[in-house]
Amino acid sequence: MNPIRKLFGSKNERELKKIYPVVAQINALEASVQGLSDEDLKQKTAAFKERLSRGETLDQILPEAFAVVREMSRRVLRMRHFDVQLIGGIALHKGKISEMRTGEGKTLVATLPVYLNALEGRGVHVVTVNDYLARRDSEWMGLLYRALGLNVGVIVHGLTDTERKWAYNADITYGTNNEFGFDYLRDNMKYSLENYVQRELNYAIVDEVDSILIDESRTPLIISGPSEESTDKYYRIDVVIPQLVPGVMKEEKGIKTMTNDFVVDEKSRTVVLTEEGVAKVEKILGLQNLYDPSNIEILHHVNQGLRAHSLFKRDVDYVVKDGKVTIVDEFTGRLMPGRRWSDGLHQAVEAKEKVTIENENQTLATITFQNYFRMYRKLAGMTGTADTEAQEFAKIYNLEVMAIPTNRQMIRQDMADVIYKTEREKFNQAIEEIKEMHKKGRPVLVGTISIEKSEKLSALLKRQGIPHHVLNAKQHEREAEIIAQAGRYGAVTISTNMAGRGTDILLGGNPEFLAKNKVNKDENPEGYEKALAAFREECETEKRKVVEQGGLHILGTERHESRRIDNQLRGRAGRQGDPGSSSFYLSLEDDLLRIFGSERISAMMDRLGIEENEPITHPWITKAIENAQKRVEGHNFDLRKHLLDYDDVMSQQRKTVYGLRREILGGTATRDKILDMIDEVVTDLVDDFLPEKSGDNPDLTPVDELLLKIFDVKVDWKTLGLGSYTQEAVGKVLFEVLQKVYDEREAKYTPEILREVGRVILLSTLDQLWKDHLLSMDHLREGIGLRGYGQKDPLLEYKKEGFLLFQGMIREFREDVLEKIFHVQVAEEKQVAQMKSAKMPTGPRPTARVTLNRGPAGTPSAGSPSVSAQAQRSPSAPAGGIGPAGLSSGAKPASPEKLQVEVSDVGRNDPCPCGSGKKYKKCHGA
Repeated sequence: MNPIRKLFGSKNERELKKIYPVVAQINALEASVQGLSDEDLKQKTAAFKERLSRGETLDQILPEAFAVVREMSRRVLRMRHFDVQLIGGIALHKGKISEMRTGEGKTLVATLPVYLNALEGRGVHVVTVNDYLARRDSEWMGLLYRALGLNVGVIVHGLTDTERKWAYNADITYGTNNEFGFDYLRDNMKYSLENYVQRELNYAIVDEVDSILIDESRTPLIISGPSEESTDKYYRIDVVIPQLVPGVMKEEKGIKTMTNDFVVDEKSRTVVLTEEGVAKVEKILGLQNLYDPSNIEILHHVNQGLRAHSLFKRDVDYVVKDGKVTIVDEFTGRLMPGRRWSDGLHQAVEAKEKVTIENENQTLATITFQNYFRMYRKLAGMTGTADTEAQEFAKIYNLEVMAIPTNRQMIRQDMADVIYKTEREKFNQAIEEIKEMHKKGRPVLVGTISIEKSEKLSALLKRQGIPHHVLNAKQHEREAEIIAQAGRYGAVTISTNMAGRGTDILLGGNPEFLAKNKVNKDENPEGYEKALAAFREECETEKRKVVEQGGLHILGTERHESRRIDNQLRGRAGRQGDPGSSSFYLSLEDDLLRIFGSERISAMMDRLGIEENEPITHPWITKAIENAQKRVEGHNFDLRKHLLDYDDVMSQQRKTVYGLRREILGGTATRDKILDMIDEVVTDLVDDFLPEKSGDNPDLTPVDELLLKIFDVKVDWKTLGLGSYTQEAVGKVLFEVLQKVYDEREAKYTPEILREVGRVILLSTLDQLWKDHLLSMDHLREGIGLRGYGQKDPLLEYKKEGFLLFQGMIREFREDVLEKIFHVQVAEEKQVAQMKSAKMPTGPRPTARVTLNRGPAGTPSAGSPSVSAQAQRSPSAPAGGIGPAGLSSGAKPASPEKLQVEVSDVGRNDPCPCGSGKKYKKCHGA
């Protein structure tokens, strides 16, 4: 051991030492709070809020608040927080990840920091991995929060906007990561601030933080709408794939060659066409050159078809259910209805499985989990297994992992991995061990990594006559019930992955679940209590028998590519000081060993003369497997980092556009916004078409053409009295002319009507251009990797070109909006109140109808409406809901009158000398 570490302890130990005195303070308050009545405890909430309003901090009231929560929990939930749970709660309040072993009560731990932070009134989100856990925890822990005078909301699939609005305005909101993320995207597609459901993102505790922020972060959240493309191409290309012959990559004397038509690289999950394969595809499809730019889309779909057939397996990556392809979450083993792979991959799998192919979609809004959760003012997380990804949590989320001690000593025995040559031998030995355990009455939890393997193992157990339960994506409705009883005497349970199950395995069984299954608690409370008492006695008897046999045994039948998933499986045994054991049975045919190093292990087994059905157990083997897992974890981290690097480019653009939408929806400064846009467009015009130092008679034809097209204005330059045609002089005069034209239009239609029309035009134009921009960015990203062949950094190129695309979009937005504003003729002038009715209550959004008058020489530009400009409700923006109370505003700028500024040679577009950061024309030149 490092001598410095030995002297001062590890960083984790030093952090724990800082927390112990706070725990002592909380314990010292226990006697005094026990003397309070339930009403007195509830009144503490109002007292804490009052103290916070007077300037005290959350840290200062933490000991008292935690003591109050612990006491009320003891009374309402019949659970008193252990000291280690107090430590976990303090770590969460400090914005860290609490790593607590399975069964240590993370759900209860969260109540401490949730209550404390909810006192500020800014909202606390508790994020879970599925609707079941969100609903269960909000109801279960809600008893405690409501007893303390706080209200609790829950966000699950299928709620109306009104229900979501209420839930987000509650003191505490439980919900799933997907729902929180999609609500953020949906809010920023709405046409009224009153319909936004989310408040400012304040504080979130993410349960199963590794599952949500690591595993799921490879998949961005996308809201999409149908595109116009035909699905016939997928059927056409799917016919080609079975005619192609798979080959291998060979390397001789440093030269790599590929055989047959295509080669699969399972490590990077890619498929590459060989020259022979390209020729065969061209022949089948009747193409001259597959790589011709006109065929680039066909090439893309051929590659996706190859991936669908060779990398994506039925009952492993997806299931076919009710004529639909449904994705299986590789980490939790759950089905993900409604989720679809992008870029035509899902359609390729549908073609492969001969089910109805749904239309490809176009992205309307997207965000990664990384960028969504980084928007919270404070973020914390809980899990049983975070340490292996501590580096990623620190780099991506600035989250520190704190390992919390267990309440009771861990006594589970973890055996070394046992390896067989073939999968058949491995499963045979696993069945023998399960038979032996079952005979003794010892419960066994068998872990598999896919539905296919769990069903294969189940079939083998049926042949042996061993009763068992199977938990995989096909039985997810019975998930909690199956897991709750996995610790009963003689129980055998097969499970596909164990992440985020949210239900402890109690030795002897779970009496509450058994009683609920027998008697309906609401209809017959007396009968339920009677059944519960009987089952408690039965489960306690079984527990003693199970403990005598050694507790729950975990049998892993394959190593997952992530060590965390294996640790989650192991963690199901040995909870709260229970006895237990774990072992992993592997084979050289397992994916992990086959792809990452089976040759070396196989050679070692051959040298040792290992016979059939003879296992090998050696520390070197275990180490080799761990190294393989580390390599895969490193590779997956690179993939997630790669995704984030690219989304970071979009992140700033997304914030700009969504911020602009909020400004427009606020609607109070539409005139100022329009005048700013006129100023920017005029600046662009003079910059583009006038040299910095112009002569007396420059060619102003291009300026005239654009003024007529955008503003419907003809300028008589001779009457403007310009001394010189400099950019500065022309820009100033043009702005004054156009402002006067806009003022005349306001006088004609009234400021109120023109403001409402402007708001509609601003929103509809921005939304359309943002949608088109997302498509452009998708296309840019698809091809940017090829820049690497030209010795250029693809990410750097993506940043540069993405910035130019965004600049172009903003410029087009300004010109498009002004063209509509300056050509608009309100067809039927009605009261402003009627126009304000466009707030989307239910059904389609009413439209503000305007006609565009182009003038004698004006003709509609390509893609713009020739008769009417309409702002319609987005199909993805649900109706209903009540808007937020208000938006926070920035600091007020210093008053210009108090600043002395020399303005002799300052240009209108130069930075103002006062140091405000604004252009001179917007500051002291105004």
